[in-house]
Amino acid sequence: MDFELNDQQREFQQAARRFAQQELTAVAKECERTAEPVPDAVRLRMGELGFLGVDIPQEYGGLGAGKVDALIVLEELAKVSPAVAFPVFESNCGPTQTLLYCAPEPIRRRVLPKVCSGEIMVSVSMSEPDTGTAMTDLKTRAVINGDRIVINGVKRWCSGAGHAQGYVLYCRLADKPGAAGVGAVYLEKGAKGLSFGKPENFMGVRGFHNAEVYLDDVEVPVENIIVPAGGIKDLMRSFNMERLGNSTCALGVAAGALDIALAYTQERQQFGKPLVDFQAVQMRLAEMKIDVEAARLLIHRAAQAAENGLPSLLDTSVAKCFANEAVRRVVANGAQVMGAVGYSKDYPMEQKMRDAWLWGIGGGHIDLQKVNIAGELVGRRFSQR
Repeated sequence: MDFELNDQQREFQQAARRFAQQELTAVAKECERTAEPVPDAVRLRMGELGFLGVDIPQEYGGLGAGKVDALIVLEELAKVSPAVAFPVFESNCGPTQTLLYCAPEPIRRRVLPKVCSGEIMVSVSMSEPDTGTAMTDLKTRAVINGDRIVINGVKRWCSGAGHAQGYVLYCRLADKPGAAGVGAVYLEKGAKGLSFGKPENFMGVRGFHNAEVYLDDVEVPVENIIVPAGGIKDLMRSFNMERLGNSTCALGVAAGALDIALAYTQERQQFGKPLVDFQAVQMRLAEMKIDVEAARLLIHRAAQAAENGLPSLLDTSVAKCFANEAVRRVVANGAQVMGAVGYSKDYPMEQKMRDAWLWGIGGGHIDLQKVNIAGELVGRRFSQR
């Protein structure tokens, strides 16, 4: 058991850190100011550097590295801002994992190389106005009619909606109740009958461009089925990697907050000495460090222990639950040691506080992760009905 990064991982970390600090800081500020997503040119630059396909096999245009390598890159970008990390999140941890592990070979060949190059971004469209956690209650219908699929419905909380060029759309592919009818199709932006709502006005992670998706008799080829009806278990298994991406974004926010607090408390003086010389400040900094390191270890353990390329529900739920709660503690401690400066929009800790809260809501909220953990411990699922 080795907790040290290998040479390749250190190279990824250093390259991602340089890129984030030198090329993404100004982009992150603009995303925060306008709430607009990362420009296409920046995404293409990420593709050029190989950051959009770290854990995608070389045959599909990726680097063919491991899951931990991909998460190391994501953390460094998320330290600057989750908004600028979003394309890397989606490509290494998000719906591309569903395509990689669940989609037929023609879809993989057609889509994944374009994702790795930065030509396109693919987002996931899961939730609906009346369906969030209860994925088996989806109402969006996809009716197979010969060689075409006709889709009708409304999706909500879709990050990348209107900005992404492709969508992994969870929907009801058969007239069967519950999980038996749920599958997924691949949908491209520009399809007739596909439209998007007004972007959500979130308090944090500005630049994620989250919106509703409207499907009015949208037609796609039957070959675009990723997972047929009844395959929701495969969909959720691939979603475990998205949960690790969520956890890593939380970790990046926490690690960034720790760096800010460390710098500030060594520069700022009170009573003739730096803030860091006061024991109360030392205690909070230590707690921040403990949370950051523990979250990172749990995330990397889950990624490293993945069988067949995908992490387990237990490992991802433990990592996500801890990281989601830890980032909230870290930014609270960071704001406290910085005093009024920590609460001011003119300084970066205030944004870290707003960016911290999302992760325990999206991707399966904190309490759901605890239910998952309990279910894995006793060996059975708990009905919520």
